[in-house]
Amino acid sequence: MIRLLALALALFGLSLPTASAQGFKVPADLVKASLVGEPSAIRPGEPFTVAIRMVMRPHWHVYWRNPGDSGLAPEVAWTLPAGFSAGAIQWPVPSRIPVAHLMNFGYEGEAVLLAEMTPPATLAPGKAVTLQAKLTYLVCERECVPGSADLRLTLPVAQGGSSTGVVPGSMMLFEAARAALPVPAPWPVRYGAENGRLQVHLAVPPGLAASSVAYFPYAETAIENAAAQEARSDADGLHIDLARGDSTEAAPATLPGVLTFEEATPDGPVRRAYAIGEAPGAAVAATASAAPSAPVVVQAPDESLTLWSAAGLAFLGGLLLNLMPCVFPVLSIKVLSLVSHSGEPAGRVRLHGLAYTAGVLASFLALASLLIALKGAGAGIGWGFQLQSPLVVAGLAYLLFAMGLSLSGVVHLGAGIAGLGDGLTRRAGLEGSFFTGVLATVVATPCTAPFMGSAVGFALTQEAGVSLAVFASLGLGLALPFLALTIWPAALRRLPRPGAWMDTLKGALAFPIYATVAWLVWVLSQQVGSAGLLAALVGLVLVGLAAWAWERGHGAGPSGTWIARGTAVAALAALAVLTLGLDRDRAGAAQADAGAFTQARLDGLLAQGKPVFVNMTAAWCITCQVNERAALRSETVQDGLKARGITYLKGDWTNQNPEITRLLERHGRSGVPLYLLYAGSGEPAVLPQILTPSLVMEALQAVPLAATDRSAALTPER
Repeated sequence: MIRLLALALALFGLSLPTASAQGFKVPADLVKASLVGEPSAIRPGEPFTVAIRMVMRPHWHVYWRNPGDSGLAPEVAWTLPAGFSAGAIQWPVPSRIPVAHLMNFGYEGEAVLLAEMTPPATLAPGKAVTLQAKLTYLVCERECVPGSADLRLTLPVAQGGSSTGVVPGSMMLFEAARAALPVPAPWPVRYGAENGRLQVHLAVPPGLAASSVAYFPYAETAIENAAAQEARSDADGLHIDLARGDSTEAAPATLPGVLTFEEATPDGPVRRAYAIGEAPGAAVAATASAAPSAPVVVQAPDESLTLWSAAGLAFLGGLLLNLMPCVFPVLSIKVLSLVSHSGEPAGRVRLHGLAYTAGVLASFLALASLLIALKGAGAGIGWGFQLQSPLVVAGLAYLLFAMGLSLSGVVHLGAGIAGLGDGLTRRAGLEGSFFTGVLATVVATPCTAPFMGSAVGFALTQEAGVSLAVFASLGLGLALPFLALTIWPAALRRLPRPGAWMDTLKGALAFPIYATVAWLVWVLSQQVGSAGLLAALVGLVLVGLAAWAWERGHGAGPSGTWIARGTAVAALAALAVLTLGLDRDRAGAAQADAGAFTQARLDGLLAQGKPVFVNMTAAWCITCQVNERAALRSETVQDGLKARGITYLKGDWTNQNPEITRLLERHGRSGVPLYLLYAGSGEPAVLPQILTPSLVMEALQAVPLAATDRSAALTPER
């Protein structure tokens, strides 16, 4: 046990200098990236275009704005001189890239992303300005490698009256890049849905001969990307039939995207590409942050985290996790277990603290390693991803229910009162402490303490050594209070001696565990349909039956013991069958709700210049639920949103949703909660992770009152 703790701490310590030495760079040289300017000099107040050029190794690819079944779109964080603004990325037409049974959308060989820059009108002529960009991307063949590049471009400011030509050698690059962009479709379009499929109908001219038709929707979850796309032409135009991504969701009213096909011409087939439903880049404002579908973020240099600051924030967040309602029931049981060992030598009690710390660190590092590996493979997941699985939520509910039954005296899971993992002999006590640390980590993931969000988001954008160091700091913060209690001699002497009072306290502590089980069942009800919820409730009954039968087998004689144990095993087997079927009964997201977040809905509101408040939440995120009830649903905040004409969008991350994951990542987060206030054309305000009504109302002051409320406020009473 102590060797395991030493190994975890050694990995933590070794990762720090290694990470610092590597400078957070990915060693793989699979993409050559550069920032290219079109004009030889820029004029004050006159927009100009720059290009982010990525050249990949043969057979490797990067992704489009909608990456398809897996992957991650390239993202650009601009650091610009004062007064400059960056427009949305202009995405060239992608290709369909099949990988195994998946279908991705992206670029092979070379990709050139254009962006328009607008300098201030007050820019002093005759000087030079430097544009900086942090490019992050995922490049894949069969395996995927995350990468990044720090790009710089210095351009002179033209003297008054002088001409600004094109940089020599870049004219062909920009001409080819613009030719690769889709153009607005010149024909009327309408949408339909029938028999679990979506249709896009375009009134193309009757004589147009189109072949090799492909449709690339902007929404990531709208269609089954790998399914065949059927296209036909008749007198009414071109009709594309697409398999829906989730038939349980409400069919979208529109399906904007890019249509490509080959048109037969006298000179041979020519590939055409048209933007359907919106002009390219029209769904976003002219500034960087208003474009989740075109990930460009203006980032100030002094806001970036370092390894040491991220590790410090993670450590503080881990400390605060001990006060969160997810972790407290488990820790209270462990403290009670420590009381039961208070009569043992101080050295033995310290071993319990070290074993618990080893369990926390080992599980944090294992969970972080899995998360890093899955994200590196292109999975759109984040912190708490395991609770997006109904199997994990149900399994955790069953485990905690069994612990509660043990505390209530229905079944004895071991000699120690920690319940889980204490084993059947006194020798197993340290193992019980270790697995209590594991359990504390698992139940901690639904909670996001202050300081955690930015630290974890930073960790998941760095190389593995940096990420593991930050997660180890988070685990060390979670484990420290209990570890200090076991090591501090004065605290050990203050612990009460074991006695009969412990049985009463042990029974009382079962009820916070049962409350946690009730919450987990509620989370499960948000993920599965009514049949799945019934199966989960029956599963709790089977856990109780197995515990009761197992306990009845003690001292029942050979035949009675055999029957009792057989009943318990049969109940657990039935429980396994029911649990494995939960994932097949997932509930569809309520996308028909006008207040539900979708990428297209947010883009449309921002394009109209409307203020928007975005609440990224999940049913299993206790911090999110507390914030909603204590702040966002308060009458004060609701009136404030209405008075300012702010549209409230709620993104539910209870189940996996790639669009929500992308938006989280664009704002440096790997999990919920995330609260964004789009008050105008600039960067959205990111609110803290712990909300109060006054804090939200203070943020809302950035949005002026709606016209009706303002006129009412200015009209004197008669």
